[in-house]
Amino acid sequence: MFASFQTYPADPIFSLLPRFQKDHRPRKVNLGIGLYYDEQGELPVLPSVREALTNIHTQSKPSSYLPMEGHSDYRRAVQQLLFGMNCPVVASGKVSTIQTLGGTGALRIGADVLKRHFPESQVWVSEPTWENQLAIFKSAGFDVHRYPYYNPYSQSIDFESLVSCLKGLAPRSIVVLHACCHNPTGLDLSIQQWNEISSLVVENCLIPFFDFAYQGFGNGIEEDAYAIRAMARCGVPCLVANSFSKNFALYGERCGALTFVCPTPEQAELAYAEMVNTVRANYSNPPSHGAYIIANVLLDSTLHELWRSEVDGMRIRLQSMRTVLVEALARDNHGHRFRHLLETRGMFALTGLNARQVETLRDEFAIYLVDSGRLCFSGLNAKNVERVASSLARVSTEPTPIS
Repeated sequence: MFASFQTYPADPIFSLLPRFQKDHRPRKVNLGIGLYYDEQGELPVLPSVREALTNIHTQSKPSSYLPMEGHSDYRRAVQQLLFGMNCPVVASGKVSTIQTLGGTGALRIGADVLKRHFPESQVWVSEPTWENQLAIFKSAGFDVHRYPYYNPYSQSIDFESLVSCLKGLAPRSIVVLHACCHNPTGLDLSIQQWNEISSLVVENCLIPFFDFAYQGFGNGIEEDAYAIRAMARCGVPCLVANSFSKNFALYGERCGALTFVCPTPEQAELAYAEMVNTVRANYSNPPSHGAYIIANVLLDSTLHELWRSEVDGMRIRLQSMRTVLVEALARDNHGHRFRHLLETRGMFALTGLNARQVETLRDEFAIYLVDSGRLCFSGLNAKNVERVASSLARVSTEPTPIS
């Protein structure tokens, strides 16, 4: 009956974890999977989250179904965080938001809605990008293409090629954009470049779809939302898939949201109905526990400020590890090969190492990166950064382009 089933290649990130776990060398380092680890190498429980958990447990509510659109306070908190307090676009009713199963679920629900109404549109993602973006939109039935983003020779954004590509796209092409902390390069557009992209989107009648998984890890909570807020202020219709896995360290709760920014309140109501109906035909109801935690934190002024300070601390640690790593490499006379890392933001950056060099790091030094050479800075700490730098220096050559 199932003879036609085919095997699929293992996920390059999650499949690396079992290999790391089976490695019994005591000084092994995981710089592959995108989890935020603290200075002790542990997944943190944020004090703001711990306080919210105490508040929730004292209330002892029964665990009924949430509505298909999710927890109302959670959705309100998402809109305030994405667009700022008292945002006119939100106040005017032009924004619709639902709770989703993480950022991945938000991308998929959005993809399904768009496929129904723009069946002939093509989807464009950056080269390179988080590979699951391709799988999500392909599974929704879209033809998926790549627009240029990164120049591996200069190790910088190729903005001229990016703009040239977007100008040539057909109207109603769907363009997936990383709002901040680009995965995997760590290189983000400037304010001026985002403004140019916003104008281009309007002129060419494109559909921007933001993947926003790292708010606060780039330059700050408010700063990282610039592109989304700028388009909303200019009346540019767009979609936003955001996630709280990283900035709340709530990976297992699968807390995300999908938001439509529409030209009119009437269209926002229709977008809301589209999202809800899509959820009904998919998983029906989102989970409640994580939503209660996040709403409790974001809508309580004291806990909200505490959480912001915690995110600031995580961002500062990530940037500190960049600096320490490059300084250590410079002592080995290899700093020039990795100086581009100082220009990156968020959890990731591309080292310029090729797959063969990455395999050498795993086999000889027990240091685990994904084959693309992407490095996760949260896996670094004071105990391992010098050894990681020394190992990178030993395997590194001149940067090799991504195939």
